Parts: sequence; structure tokens; C-alpha cells
Amino acid sequence: MGPSGSGKTTFINESSGSDFAIGRGLESCTSEVQATKPFKLNGREVTLIDTPGFDDTSRSDTDILAMIGAYLSQTYEHGAKLAGIIYMHRISDFRMGGTNKRNFKMFRELCGESTLRNVLIVTNMWSEVASDLGEMREKELENNFFKGILDKGARMLRHEGTRESTHRILRYLIHNQPATLLIQKELVNEHKNIIQTSAGSELTRVLNEQRERHEEVVAQLRKDMEAAIRDKDHETREELKEEMRTKHEQILKLQGENERLEAEFKAAKERLEARISTMEEKHHEQGQIVDALKEQLETERKDKEKLIIEQEQKEQRLRRLEEDYAKAQELERLNSVRELNRLAAVRAELQEELRKEEQQSTKEPQAGSGGLVEGMVTWVLSWWTTKFSGPLHTGAQYDKKRKVGSRITNAIAFASGGKALNECVIGEKKEAGTEFRKKAARYVFYLPNSGADGCWISSRRARKERALSAERRMETLKG
Repeated sequence: MGPSGSGKTTFINESSGSDFAIGRGLESCTSEVQATKPFKLNGREVTLIDTPGFDDTSRSDTDILAMIGAYLSQTYEHGAKLAGIIYMHRISDFRMGGTNKRNFKMFRELCGESTLRNVLIVTNMWSEVASDLGEMREKELENNFFKGILDKGARMLRHEGTRESTHRILRYLIHNQPATLLIQKELVNEHKNIIQTSAGSELTRVLNEQRERHEEVVAQLRKDMEAAIRDKDHETREELKEEMRTKHEQILKLQGENERLEAEFKAAKERLEARISTMEEKHHEQGQIVDALKEQLETERKDKEKLIIEQEQKEQRLRRLEEDYAKAQELERLNSVRELNRLAAVRAELQEELRKEEQQSTKEPQAGSGGLVEGMVTWVLSWWTTKFSGPLHTGAQYDKKRKVGSRITNAIAFASGGKALNECVIGEKKEAGTEFRKKAARYVFYLPNSGADGCWISSRRARKERALSAERRMETLKG
């Protein structure tokens, strides 16, 4: 708040980034109460309200009070309170004239005494005066004109004409406890008429003073007119008559200001209510659009999350399949290694047996070379072998004798399966071979004190074939 031309709108534009019209000439520019869009300052949301001065060139004080009273009461009814009030004063003013005094008096009647702790007196236009002159005027304002409210909690600050300066001033207010102005309390809480409020009463007093001054002027004009009539000064009489008519019109206008104040207040409230209703409808529509967008975004988010979950599940399944495949490959490799080791052992065993047989065949003793005792030993061994060895069959026996190791092609020659290649190996699983037909075998008893009873042996040809089969199997596994 403050007189017209004190820099209220400029301060608001600098601090909020708004683009309200600013008066450059003698005419006032702010003719309506206007609020900025909310902006952030130190983490708080701030809205500034610009008001016209009570010395406005296009509006009367009655119109200004009606607009300000309607705006403050209507916003208060909707739950809005002010965290602070700024009163702007030009430090470049030479003296405190009647306009400044009237503006400040109305300002105090609007705010009341209980809200002065939320009031800032801001002096500006320091660039238009010398520094020492500005400081002298500042001291005079503190000690005289503004002393009353400064003693009751208000503060006085300088505005240096920069955005940083406006924000520094606003930081004194943004953390204040919101207060209820006197005119809000009177209009809303106490349900008073605008004329009955302190500000209305002050305006009525000012209007009455103006009317009384006009009446005094009219009385003086009557005296002057009577003198002009006596002097037969027709030109002066016409001028005085026109001036008296003008003063009578002003007096009649002042007499109807109270009624007009009430009517203007009601009209301003209705306009504000219509504006608020329109804004609420627009806000409701925007809220519906925002809700629809939020719902759409939420649906898209859920769909996206679902797709992400499905993708993760597919990736997990793929990883499990890859792990299972790797495990199967590793298991197959280990089985192949074990099979290779087993076949190598079988091949080595068969080769060792063949080597031993070849060595035995080369070392057979010649007949009659050992004398009687050696012949007897040979006869006993031959009898022992003939007695306890020979073809051993697992199925039914036939009269036809077969040579040990010969191939048996009769399907019913044996009732059971063949022998495993590792039959004589202790500690390994025994599996009968399936690649060869059943062979005639004999059981060879080991000599006494050899540590073993005996072992099944097959023919030399069979062992060779089994060794070759093991090598082919190993080559297949390695390939």
C-alpha cells in the first residue's frame, strides 16, 4: 500500500517477475486490486497484492476503499490471510503533505493496531536524492511521522531498486504468523457495514471535512456575489455564480458518498465473487484434466511396470535355462570324462592281459626238458585246469562241447546276460557289454597264497575286440 506513484507496482514486478502496468506520467496506472502469480522464495510460496493509492487520479477515495475492503473481506472469507503488509514511501518527497498523511491514516485504519508487527515501512527512490539528505529524511521519518507504528512493532527498511533488495525485504515477512486485518475482522467477523468500519469512518470524516470546507467556500462566494451585485459587476457575478454551482455539485456529491460507498462495496464484492467463481470453475476443469492426466500416467506407469516385470521374468527364465544348459553341458562333460577314464582303464586292463598272455605264450616250457619232477608238475597243472576249468555257461548246457572263447550263435545257448568288461575290477559298477554276442568263458583259479580266488577270462580275440570297442567309444566321446 501507499500513495500513487510511490513505486508499489515496480516493487511487485521486480520481486515476482510480473508485468503489471506502471505509470510513467502524472496519471495513476493501478486502478484495480491485482495479485501476482505465486512464486517461490526460500522454499515458501509467495503471492503479492497490488492496491491503488487513496490519491488515485482516476478513482475517488470511496472507490478505492470499496475495492480494497471487498478484496480483503472476500479473500478472508475463503481462508486467505496476509503474512505482512508493506507501506511504500518516497524518500525523495520534500515534506509530508496532506495526501501522504491521508494515505497513511487510511492505511492504519485498515490494518489496526494488533497487526503492526507484520508491517514494513519501505522507503525507495534513494537514487534520486543525495545520500546525506536521504539519511537525514529517514531519521526525521523514524522520529516523527512513523514513530507511532515503529514503537508498536513495525520496521523500517530501504529498497535499493534491485530484485535482490525486494527479496531481502520479503524475507522479513514470509515466516510471519498470518494476521487478520482490522477491516477483515469488522466486515467478516463482526458483520459491520463498510461505512461502520474504522476505515469507513475515517473516510466519512475526511469527506465531511471536505464538505464543510466547500460549504465555507460557498458562504464566502455568496458574500462576494452580494458585493458584486451591489457594485453591479456583472462579469464577477457570473464567475462567482459558476463557481458556486460547482461547489454545490461537489457538496451534493460528498453528501451521497456514504451511500455510494456502500453500493460500490457491494458491487465490488459481487464482481469479485463472480471472478472467484469463474476461477474456481476453471480450476475445477483444470483439476479434472490434471486428474485425467494423472490417471492416464498412472495407468501407463502400471503398464510399464508390468512390462518391466514380465521382461525381468523372461530374463530370469532365460538365465535359468542358460544355467541349466550350462549345468547339463558340464554334467555331460564330466560324464564324458568319467566314461573316457573308465574306457581307458578297461583298455589298459585288456591290453595288460593280452601282454601277459603273449609273454606266457613265449615262455612255455618245452616238453621233457624238466625231467620227471617237472613233467609231474606239468601233468598236475594240466589235470587241475582240465578238472576245474572249461566252458561255463549261464544257460542250459548242451552235449556239444565248445572250445573256450569260441562264438556261440545259438540264441538260446545261454539263459542269462553276458559278463561285464570290468567284472574283475573291485569297487566299480558292473555293467554287461551289449555290443558283442555272448562268449564262452572259463574260470581260472589262482594259485594258493596268491591273495585271490580266481577270475573269469574270455578268449584273446574277445579281449582285443573289446579293447578296440573301448577305443572307438573314446574317440566318439572326444569327437
